[in-house]
Amino acid sequence: MNFRTATDELLVHPTLEDLADALGVSVQTIRQARTVKSSTAHRAPPVGWERAVRRLAENTAAHHLRLASKLRTADRS
Repeated sequence: MNFRTATDELLVHPTLEDLADALGVSVQTIRQARTVKSSTAHRAPPVGWERAVRRLAENTAAHHLRLASKLRTADRS
């Protein structure tokens, strides 16, 4: 694995689009739910947000663990 590939993989993270897709809502809905409660644009978070965020976090962590394993294996070579 070269430097560019390794760092591209390291910098992978979920986006607002990923979260919106996981929840079946628009990116705008996510943005509105993230605004401060006193804002007139604020909306309640989508139902099931906790599960979706957890799943995205777990997938991201698993991705990074696989990357670390590949790099560990390469270090031993």
